[in-house]
Formats: sequence, structure tokens, C-alpha cells
Amino acid sequence: MRLKGKVALVTGGNKGIGAAVVRRFASEGAKVWSGDILTDKTNELSDNLANDKGNIIHETLDVTSLTSWQILINKIVDETGKIDILINNAGIYERRSIEETTEEQFDKMLAVNTKGPFIGIKLALDALKASGNASIVNLSSTAGLRGSFAVHYGASKGALRLMTKSIASKYAKDGIRCNSVHPGPIDTEMGHTAVPPDQLRDRLYERIPMGRFGTAEEVANVILFLASDESSFVTGSEVVVDGGATSK
Repeated sequence: MRLKGKVALVTGGNKGIGAAVVRRFASEGAKVWSGDILTDKTNELSDNLANDKGNIIHETLDVTSLTSWQILINKIVDETGKIDILINNAGIYERRSIEETTEEQFDKMLAVNTKGPFIGIKLALDALKASGNASIVNLSSTAGLRGSFAVHYGASKGALRLMTKSIASKYAKDGIRCNSVHPGPIDTEMGHTAVPPDQLRDRLYERIPMGRFGTAEEVANVILFLASDESSFVTGSEVVVDGGATSK
């Protein structure tokens, strides 16, 4: 098992890519805390929670709240003494042009997508250092590489990309690696929100050399590699999972 004995915290772990990551990590032997603001009614992990033999623990987490982060990190450290893997996956998207975006909407986007990972990394540093061999994976987006129609979304993901590099450079000496993953169009609820009308989706397929949306499981497999010891010499990197879309 590639994550046997590892302690992982995955934010936004109840749906989409996050749920796929939680399931994949648990199947590879990790003890996984899924931190999410969503209720059980929207929890894609419900069936797994009943059958995973205690390897998946669901906790409420508001990534924009320092207090919420602190409570969860303290709970994990009290039980395990460390955090080996932190996956900053929680995120939101709105398809709005800059003309349509209010200051409040801009602030909320950055609060969840950028400030959330900042708080989490800041508060988890001691627990990650205690691991001696820790991995942080930040979920950015191809919008963080080349911009987006939704300016506030692209800004939030671009900032997260550069935060990743700063963390990687600063904390490599402490045994902490930090990388970003940049999904393109993925077959999740958020992925289809980003590309709503069928005609627009058809045009998007034409721009993806592989001719389809990716799956949450395909992104989870990349995150698994970065979280595992197999990527022990990889830090500060950007891994794009987009079917070749950014190659055009």
C-alpha cells in the first residue's frame, strides 16, 4: 500500500475530486480526515463511511475560518501526533465576467480558494514538520496558468500556484514538499458549472486533444503520486491534468 501508516487531511472531501482523493487514499492505507462544510445530505462518501473500517473520518471544516481549521488540526494531532499529507482541495467557482462580479463575490472567491489554503498550511506547519516527510498538494486549475473568463476565479487559483512555490522553497529543509495540481475540464458538478451550455461544452471538447472531460479519479491518481513517497524529489512543481488542453 502506497500510503500505509500515513495521516492525511483532505479539504472539500465530500464531493467531486475531493471525494475521489479520500477514497483513493483510504484504499492505499492512509487514515484520512475529510474536512468539509457540506452536510451529510451532499456527502458522496456516505457509503464509504459505513464500510471503510475507520480509515475515513468526516469532520466539519470551514476553510475560511482560522478557528475551524485550528479545531480540526488539534483533533488530528491529539490522536496521531502528526499530519503527513495536506490536500487543499476545497474550492468554489462562479462563471461571471469582471463586469458582473461584485467586490463581495471577489472577496469570497479568494477567501475560499486562496486564504483557505494559506490558513491551513500556516496552522498545520508544526504537525507537518513532525512527520519528517510531509506532502502538501494544492488544487489550483488551468485557470491559474493562463487566466479565465471568471477573473476572480483565475486570480484565486493563480495566487495559489505561486503560494505553492513559496512554501516549497521555504520548507524543503523541514521535510515538507509542496506541489500544485491544475485540472482542466473534469466531469464533476463544479466542472460542468464552469462549462454550462451544451453548445459551449461541444466547443470545449474540440479544444481538448483527448476529446473528453477528465474524471475525478484521474485527478486523484495524480494527487496520490504527489502525496506518496514515490514523488520524494518533487517539490514546487505544477502538474497539469487537462487532456492536453493547455498544449494548444
